[in-house]
Amino acid sequence: MFFRSYFDEKLAQYSYMVACQKTGEAIVIDPARDITPYVETARKEGFQLTAAAETHIHADFVSGARQLANDYGVTLYLSDEGDENWKYQYTDNLSAKLVKDGDVFMIGNVEFKVMHTPGHTPESISFILTDKGGGSEEPMGIFTGDFVFVGDVGRPDLLEKAAGVKGTADSGASQMFDSVQKFKQLPDYLIVWPGHGAGSACGKSLGAVPISTVGYEKANNWALKEESKEEFQKELLKDQPEPPKYFAVMKKVNKIGPSVLANETIPYEESLDGLEKYLNQDDVIVIDTRNGSEFAQGHIEGTINLPYTKIFTNWAGWILDYDKKLVIIAEKEQTHDIQHSLESIGLDKIAAFASPRVVSEVPSLEKYANIDVKQLKAQYEKDDVYVIDIRQQQEWEAGHIPTAHHHMLGYLEEAVDSLPKDKKIIVHCQSGARSAIGTSLLQANGFKNIENLASGFAGWKKENGPIEKA
Repeated sequence: MFFRSYFDEKLAQYSYMVACQKTGEAIVIDPARDITPYVETARKEGFQLTAAAETHIHADFVSGARQLANDYGVTLYLSDEGDENWKYQYTDNLSAKLVKDGDVFMIGNVEFKVMHTPGHTPESISFILTDKGGGSEEPMGIFTGDFVFVGDVGRPDLLEKAAGVKGTADSGASQMFDSVQKFKQLPDYLIVWPGHGAGSACGKSLGAVPISTVGYEKANNWALKEESKEEFQKELLKDQPEPPKYFAVMKKVNKIGPSVLANETIPYEESLDGLEKYLNQDDVIVIDTRNGSEFAQGHIEGTINLPYTKIFTNWAGWILDYDKKLVIIAEKEQTHDIQHSLESIGLDKIAAFASPRVVSEVPSLEKYANIDVKQLKAQYEKDDVYVIDIRQQQEWEAGHIPTAHHHMLGYLEEAVDSLPKDKKIIVHCQSGARSAIGTSLLQANGFKNIENLASGFAGWKKENGPIEKA
């Protein structure tokens, strides 16, 4: 048997390839939208991509299953659990097999047994792998998707918070407890291959280690040690972070079927003349991917700063409008990766890329000041100053700057009409990265008297500034 894992660090998402070396058949578990890595591995190892399987209808990224079916004719193994609201709707013209608890399918001489593990979502399933081609009758491991992670279990509140399906958080927590009891009956030696690692919003305390075992999780994972269903549900639902707004879009996209990507060339504008046709258009958002300090020193009016770092994909999904076309200011060597990052969460309407050097050709650039803690202390209590803390709710509740107002970055644009335009706005987060995004977003929405606390709340605390707790 052949095994390989793949990790997208911007989504903290794992996918896997398993192949039977005797027959040359290969399956991809929970494929990402960019199927290139799987194709390259199959070509290098001499395998034929024959199947893809999903543990559930994903909410945090666009699945590559339909792309694999379209490009390579693979058979899809998809969950048939859950009610009519959680059924795949794009399988009619594809080779697809809908599976339920206890079903077994083979990829060459490798066996996969389906285990229904609802809780994160009603249709969630796991796959127990047995390498029969290697002579084993005992299972080797389990692909748990967003059911069991290293150190945590999947959150059950996403459907309610992100997709607006009321009442599903409590019922999902109850189902999760029951699924965990089933999981605990599995052999301790079984390897656990999760769908996500640390950094994913699909749980609140995921570990950074890529694999585990059933026995290790039974000994160390809080969710497997809690015996009281009531306490389990209470702890599971407590302090879950805000789910990104784009999760609702992803759930719908993966249910009805993602669009099939075509290899179209996106123009790269290297002059102001090429970029100008996109500026000041109601149906276009211009994103500047330079670092925050460079953006602050001079940028095109109306552009939004989204530096291409680990947090790029998550915040792009939070704040960008899926109905608008995107123009991305970025270095040419970054465009391929940026395109895949955006497409991974369904932001497919990329009209053009543009060189950062074009910015310097604009006659009049907009700026904002990055200030330090000393400068903030000199003015934060003034009546004509409005301090905005754009961190998440848990961060705010743990401590914040006196007089600050909480407007989490993901919901900042929705709060624009309630913010005072007659006051100076000072924006901060924990370290300055998110506030650079937030400052640009507010400036693009007409707040011109604005500053960014570059060192963030961490800098404030270091300077022994007073804090308040919610």
